[in-house]
Amino acid sequence: MAETLRDVLDAAARGVFPPPDGGTTIVPQHSPRDAGILAFTAHSVVFTDEDPAWVRAALAAVDCDALAATMNPVFLAAFMARTGRGTDTIDVLTVGQALPGEPSVALTRIADPGHPRVAGSLRRRDEVRVWSVDGGLLVLGRGVAGRLEAAVEVAEPVRDRGLGRLLATAARQLSDGEPVWAQVSAGNARSLRAFQAAGYRPVGSEALFVSR
Repeated sequence: MAETLRDVLDAAARGVFPPPDGGTTIVPQHSPRDAGILAFTAHSVVFTDEDPAWVRAALAAVDCDALAATMNPVFLAAFMARTGRGTDTIDVLTVGQALPGEPSVALTRIADPGHPRVAGSLRRRDEVRVWSVDGGLLVLGRGVAGRLEAAVEVAEPVRDRGLGRLLATAARQLSDGEPVWAQVSAGNARSLRAFQAAGYRPVGSEALFVSR
């Protein structure tokens, strides 16, 4: 089993996952900003600087199938209470490999640190880059464990025309050879379809806990 969170993510990007043995691996946080849980097939990874003994005791106290314990609301609530952190949702975690070539949409770089999308992304990511296109935005930045993360926004009037897919594809072309990660809320089916159409594959689920 990989020893660090980044090892886990790098392996998952290559299609190599923790053993589906029903276990839970606990690794330290990569940075003070990000703590959380990754749930792969029949194996979870908890990244936290809390005492591993507390994590295992809290999981054992959850009255549910052990395979679901790390994403059970009871454990999530205990994790938040223990750490003083908050979380927004459980996301589907997807990854796409780098692509050659230039984006097929005309992107304009936004360098203004006061732009709402730049400012918002800087709270969750480092080295944030933002591009605009008529009706949409593309964000690339370094998030959990320094992985390269993409997010896209498409304005309502131009939705269902393939722009989300084109922006998600552009992220892979702008990644300088790195895999690109995207977290999408499980209920956001439209965004999930766009990222899957752009070649991103789901690898697990993620609950990210950040300081409030």
